[in-house]
Amino acid sequence: MDESFHQLASEQQHRIFSLARYLLGNAEDAADVTQEVLLKLWQHWSELDLEIAPAWLRKVTRNASIDRIRQRKAYRSMVTEHIDPSAEERAVGQQPGPAQSAAAAGFRRHLESTLAELPEPYRTAVVLREIEELKYEEISSCLDLPLNTVRTHIHRGRRILRQRLREDYGYGENDHLHL
Repeated sequence: MDESFHQLASEQQHRIFSLARYLLGNAEDAADVTQEVLLKLWQHWSELDLEIAPAWLRKVTRNASIDRIRQRKAYRSMVTEHIDPSAEERAVGQQPGPAQSAAAAGFRRHLESTLAELPEPYRTAVVLREIEELKYEEISSCLDLPLNTVRTHIHRGRRILRQRLREDYGYGENDHLHL
């Protein structure tokens, strides 16, 4: 048991931390949640089916993160890394100079802030799809929601993000933001 547990924990630890960081907005809380999730993995090890372990870990991570958010009763910035750089390039041009680099950094901060303000359940669904790159079926399983509900949450979350970014960056209806 020890060897297989350590192997799974090692393989999944970064994913747990990344998801918690996206949901919580800071590394300290994400590290705490990661430890809580790994402890729960150890506690439930004997009854856990290894085929569904990654989905189970995402679900436990999500729930622990939501509990942490409820405890502190204030949302912080959710995303600090790993925004798709091509989204920034599309917003400010293909080869950024100094001015474009500053604009890209501003766009990134605004995108992070906009994601952090996105209401639940849209935020979690969008993060799992766009940042964690999970399939709709995986998100459905992770969140215990019907597939069509997941699709609706992602669609509405993307629409809210597009609308806010268009308002703040002057995009027209015919411009395309790939979110």
